[in-house]
Amino acid sequence: MSLQMVSTVSNSSLLQPGFSLLNFDGHVFFFGQKGWPKRSCPTGVFLLDIKQNELKMKPVFFSKDSCYLPPLRYPALCTLRSDARADEYQYIIHGGKTPNNDLSDKIYFINLVSKTSKKMTFQCIEKDLGGDVPEARYGHTINVVHSRGKSMSVLFGGRSYTPLAQRTTETWNSVVDCLPSVFLIDFEFGCCTSYMLPELQDGLSFHVSVARDDTIYILGGHSLQNNTRPPNLYKLKIDLPLGSPAVTCTILPGGISVSSAIVTQISDTEFVLVGGYLSDNQKRLACNTIVLEDNKIEIVESVGPEWTPDIKHCRMWFGCDMGKGSVLLGIPGANKQIIPDANYFYILRCKGAEEDKEEELLTQTCSQTSSEDPGDSTPFEDSEEFCFSAEANSFDADNADTYNEDDEEDESETGYWITCCASCNIDINTWVPFYSTELNKPAMILCSSGAGHWVHAQCMDLSESMLLRLSEANVKYFCNKHIDLNKGLQTPQKVACLKKPPMKPLRRKKTMKLSTPAKKSFLRRLFE
Repeated sequence: MSLQMVSTVSNSSLLQPGFSLLNFDGHVFFFGQKGWPKRSCPTGVFLLDIKQNELKMKPVFFSKDSCYLPPLRYPALCTLRSDARADEYQYIIHGGKTPNNDLSDKIYFINLVSKTSKKMTFQCIEKDLGGDVPEARYGHTINVVHSRGKSMSVLFGGRSYTPLAQRTTETWNSVVDCLPSVFLIDFEFGCCTSYMLPELQDGLSFHVSVARDDTIYILGGHSLQNNTRPPNLYKLKIDLPLGSPAVTCTILPGGISVSSAIVTQISDTEFVLVGGYLSDNQKRLACNTIVLEDNKIEIVESVGPEWTPDIKHCRMWFGCDMGKGSVLLGIPGANKQIIPDANYFYILRCKGAEEDKEEELLTQTCSQTSSEDPGDSTPFEDSEEFCFSAEANSFDADNADTYNEDDEEDESETGYWITCCASCNIDINTWVPFYSTELNKPAMILCSSGAGHWVHAQCMDLSESMLLRLSEANVKYFCNKHIDLNKGLQTPQKVACLKKPPMKPLRRKKTMKLSTPAKKSFLRRLFE
């Protein structure tokens, strides 16, 4: 094994725990960015261009008939082929978390429809399902099995929010393990069927699943209810006759106690297991080789790479399978970095140089990687993620379409979990609903000062009745900081002048008219 550091160009903050990778025609595509997509790449899907140990991201386009695909973190993801030996394939994406921490229960099909030296175009289609539809979840796995010329998808595990009927103010945003049901999904007819097997007693999440033909092996995982990582090793066998499917489960010895591990395929029958956690505060630095032959599984310890001091001493790590025996690993950057939320990235190559050649992934794999969203119960499960994917191949295109994060808004200024004012006390880890209309995110209101900005209604000391009145009325709102400024800048209202009644003209007193001789006689008497 060899470990090599790669540098990122002005966009490493988009690659946060929870991302996934897709592999089409040897090219690696990134999906599940931090925050909502921006105008530079509205699809939220990027081509990872790796040249000379430098990683660049280039936007990818969607066809006109595609549906909207939100940036989902920790989804279940795997490839779907018409049969186990088919060359063409597409990806299935189910569940995951949106940037608002909402959980998705939707399922998407994504495939590459056109490729040029400067433009990659995907088609994304949402599938409707009936029957026992799996609830919204994350940290689960999905695989495709092939039996008797038929194919079905198998979904298992994961976490979801506490059911509404069981929520309290203190546990409103708490997550729980999903029931240990096995879901069989027939995409040809769009129906789901769930199976409860006696061998599967506890819910699991952030486990590893590897599929070959009609068999799925489930390894490790974390039980949130017991806060344990039992050394699980389950064998699910799916038989697809003309009638109803038959699902059987066998508990095998030789499992490994690990969660959030990463699996990459190095040959038709061999896989390498790296990363993950042994406990809440201990990373797993050992590596294992998994061999699937003759309808059985063999797990042996293998020699790992020479881990760098930064990897050995970091408190968390995350990563993803890049395919063809390569793994992309990330560790948190130092606090003194100029770029916030930036990470360091490494490429771990598990195959020798003589073995590093093009070969099809005939075995369907689905791996748990290392990053879960902050706010859940255990500290190191907060660094778990789920993904499956691709190969670190360079893409021979110019740099004209390289994504530049500096052209975008600061991510800290958007979203529900911002610091809206100096006295803001809304924290994603401790927040509980304050208004009856809130569920899993705080209520916000737009301040109309300047270009406008969003503030939390709770931080503005708004009552619920006032919040409802403002949301229904078509009026401008100003936050506590700008309300006085807005009053000072307002133009005084024009006061209507009072109408004064017209004054009546004064009547002149009637005077006696005197003739000229009489005037003279009168004046003479007056002055005598």
